[in-house]
Amino acid sequence: MEQTLSIIKPDAMERNLEGKIKSILKKNNFEIVKEKKVKLEKKDVEEFYKVHETKPFYNDLCNYLSSGPVLVMVLKKENAIAENRKIMGATNPKEADPGTIRKEFGISIDKNSVHGSDSKENAKKEINFFFKD
Repeated sequence: MEQTLSIIKPDAMERNLEGKIKSILKKNNFEIVKEKKVKLEKKDVEEFYKVHETKPFYNDLCNYLSSGPVLVMVLKKENAIAENRKIMGATNPKEADPGTIRKEFGISIDKNSVHGSDSKENAKKEINFFFKD
C-alpha cells in the first residue's frame, strides 16, 4: 500500500467542498489515514513549496495557500500517488478531464482546489511536513 498527501486548498474550503472532495476520494477506494485542518503561515508555505521558489508563480502560490484554512490528508491505497493525480486532473481546470476534482471544482490554474504529491519521494517529504511522527 502506498501513501500520498492531499491538500484541499483555500478556494475549495471557503466553498465548503471538503465533504464532496472526501466523498470522491472514498468512492475511489482511498483510505484517509490522517487529516487535519490548518491555517498555514506564509513562511510554512514557502518551505513546503521550496522546489518551486525559482518559478514565476511561486510568490502568488505562497500568498494563496496561506490565505485561508486548508485540509491536509494522508491517503492510502495501491498506487495512491498516481491514482490521486488521475482523479485530481490537470493543474489547469480548463484542461482537466471531465469528472476530475479540478474540472468539477477548480476555478483557475491557481485556485484549482487540491494538491497531491507527485512522486514517492515528495509524498514522504510532504507527509512528514504536516504529520511529524
